[in-house]
Amino acid sequence: MNYTLHQLQVFLKVAELKSITKASEALHLSQPAVSIQLKNLQEQFEIPLIEVIGRQVYVTEFGREIAEASQKIVEQVHAINFKTMSYRDQLVGHLNISIVSTGKYVMPYFLSGFVNKHEGVELNMDVTNKLKVLESLEQNDVDFALVSTIPSSFNVNKIELMPNRLFWVGNCDKVFKNKTNNLSTLKKLPFIFREHGSATRHAMEAYMKSNEIQNTKRLELTSNEAVKQAVIAGLGFSMMPIIGIRKELSDQDLQIIPMKGTPITTTWNLVWLKSKRLSPVAEAFVKYISDSKAELIDQHFLWYQDFFIEEN
Repeated sequence: MNYTLHQLQVFLKVAELKSITKASEALHLSQPAVSIQLKNLQEQFEIPLIEVIGRQVYVTEFGREIAEASQKIVEQVHAINFKTMSYRDQLVGHLNISIVSTGKYVMPYFLSGFVNKHEGVELNMDVTNKLKVLESLEQNDVDFALVSTIPSSFNVNKIELMPNRLFWVGNCDKVFKNKTNNLSTLKKLPFIFREHGSATRHAMEAYMKSNEIQNTKRLELTSNEAVKQAVIAGLGFSMMPIIGIRKELSDQDLQIIPMKGTPITTTWNLVWLKSKRLSPVAEAFVKYISDSKAELIDQHFLWYQDFFIEEN
């Protein structure tokens, strides 16, 4: 046997995704490169690891056993690397973070410098809805969570990162003549909502209630990206965080609907349970964020700090 670690890693990804195309995208390799690694690995065995029927990849029973063994090998190699770095006094371990879907426009910029500086840190960032983020935090499944609103029942430490500003938005098919307040027009429009439990939905419903806007719900979608595409397509109007629509505003796929009382501003918070005993990696990350927050915001979000529409 003369297989390589790289071949095992490629095979594991193909077995996981059951697709050479998806595996190549996940591994940032070309499809021919993935196919070559699979072919070289397969030549080490007389029994097929996978079968390709049509365009669908099927892992054989033998292939599943090899995948299980390969996973153990890869994990042991990672453990060896961790031990080596530890003896060199390098920071090693896992950093587990759960973030709400809109947070994907924010959190990576607060992570990249830290992860790139510490090669021994493995990052696991779960992007999901707010209810699942809070569940992961409450059950101590993660080190940190990124949320814009924190339930009062949660006893947490927090670092305030930056403002989260919400505006009413629509596509550019409709012209809003009133440049200061379109409340009467807004009452006639179809709306697109985020799912129950979303902080954006809560802010949207609170605004509608305080301004006596009737709920004419057209759609309910489970991610900010889905809402954005639905608004662009003309299915309705919604309240959205400005952080996720910069390009669409620049390309004139979306427009902000000027409204009294907007933007609604909350704050992105990095939070962790007060009762949690932080690992050395987690403690180092807290220090990194505390020391670097202002610099990171100036570096990556200067446009966002300047983007503000006065309340009417």
